[in-house]
Amino acid sequence: MVKPIDRLSLNTFLISPIPKNSFDALNGPHRRNAMYDEYNALVKMALADGTLSRYKARLVANGSSQQLSVDSDETFSLVVKPSTIRTVLSLVVSRKWLIHQLDVKNAFLNGDFSETVYMHQPPGFVDDRQGSQTTYLLIYVDDIILTASSPALLQQIIDSLHNDFDMADIRALNYFLGISADRNLIGLFLSQRKYALQLLEHAHMVHCNPSRTPVDTESKLGPKDLSYVVQQVCLYMHDPREPHFAGLKRILRYVRGTVDFGLQLYASATTSLVGYTDADWAAKRQQTISRSYRGVANVVAEIAWLRNLLRGLHSPLSTTTLVYSDNVSAVYMSANPVQHQQTKHIEIDIHFVRDMVFAGQGRVFHVPSRFQYVDIFTKGLLSVLLKTFDPV
Repeated sequence: MVKPIDRLSLNTFLISPIPKNSFDALNGPHRRNAMYDEYNALVKMALADGTLSRYKARLVANGSSQQLSVDSDETFSLVVKPSTIRTVLSLVVSRKWLIHQLDVKNAFLNGDFSETVYMHQPPGFVDDRQGSQTTYLLIYVDDIILTASSPALLQQIIDSLHNDFDMADIRALNYFLGISADRNLIGLFLSQRKYALQLLEHAHMVHCNPSRTPVDTESKLGPKDLSYVVQQVCLYMHDPREPHFAGLKRILRYVRGTVDFGLQLYASATTSLVGYTDADWAAKRQQTISRSYRGVANVVAEIAWLRNLLRGLHSPLSTTTLVYSDNVSAVYMSANPVQHQQTKHIEIDIHFVRDMVFAGQGRVFHVPSRFQYVDIFTKGLLSVLLKTFDPV
């Protein structure tokens, strides 16, 4: 036998004794995280070792646009934009169509297709048998919203999908991507009550006193809209202080007071589109109007996208979209062809908005501040002013 070299000798020992049961494992701090990971895998994957119980589809839409050795190995899930969902639901509610929710139970990874698949309808292909019937299919990975102009066509498509895929028909749309949808006499009510209650329960603030406003108007966190305040609070997660914790609690208290609020989509025959834009001048004082005009440009860009979306849904707008801003200078610049020296830093935005105005797709008008509805999203209003914009 050869004596081992001292510098190569390794001593091994157990950090903690091998547990005999789950209670012993929980008492050991070194095994607690592993047990939590295993339990989460058991709940999500149905298997304790973390292996998948089923595969989900990862289709590549318009895969012909990919380049070899650049992005040909990437796969993407079909994901619909939230604004597209709201737009389609508004059209469907106005037309009083049925809305079904489907969930794909099984899917295929790198599946082989025996037929040619067209992501767009080929030129010259027209099915005269369908007539004026229309179907909208919204896909978010494996969750589907399906609606059609007639109940018979809707059921025909559902039966066709069931023949090829193992799908769960949840019938009427009720819960999609964390948003509950309730059909009522006046339209469709969208809310996040369930998510809000889960958030409050996680923070142990279900029974807290509600707040009338999302943020203190005297706070120094920055602009006073809820999303910006949440972002500012998250920036201090590595070193939070008492003001940040107080701001976070106020946000949750406001959520507690507005847990029953939501977005009501009305069954209306209105085909016009109206936009509002505003900027918080109290947050950053400037001598120029760049903030307000960039806000106008952003709204006009979103309106251009919505108009193209509605055109693709065979519901084009026949009227000019109106954009309201409470900044008089921004309104004048949107239609004034004269170039000023002080507008060089927003020259691109100026040309874009003017092109949209001259094309007849949008018009910018002035609105008094007391009628500026978008203030509830961009300013820290007092409870009296916030109540003014309350539709209830």
